[in-house]
Amino acid sequence: MNELQELYQQVIIDHNHNPRNFHEIEHPSHSAKGHNPLCGDKIDIYLTIKENIITEVSFMGSGCAISKASSSLMTEALIGKTVTEAQKLFDSVHNMITSGKADAEDIGKLAVLSGVHKFPARVKCAILPWHTMKNALEKKTQTAITE
Repeated sequence: MNELQELYQQVIIDHNHNPRNFHEIEHPSHSAKGHNPLCGDKIDIYLTIKENIITEVSFMGSGCAISKASSSLMTEALIGKTVTEAQKLFDSVHNMITSGKADAEDIGKLAVLSGVHKFPARVKCAILPWHTMKNALEKKTQTAITE
């Protein structure tokens, strides 16, 4: 295993064991639920958006290490972004997780998720929080489902 893969695994393990922003925001302006019926991942995403800027992001739920790490990394990446920037980041991350190619310069730490594309059964785990966040941004009430 190369050093980069090892670093990626360490970051995923760290975010799984010590998830960032793992709590419910008391009065979010936006929220959504996500579910992956194949592996049982369930996630709730909470956002506070003020003047088109994401000022707070958090998540709750249960799932595999990849789902939890992806959620945690996502919450860190979204703080301070505009809604438009968050939607662009969704597109970049979705492309990266499904193809392995990180095309955006601003992907930063999220690049640790690029290796997931090699494991098709895990792509849905990594992308679930992102689809759930997108539903929250768009104020969709249906549960985001990846299957």
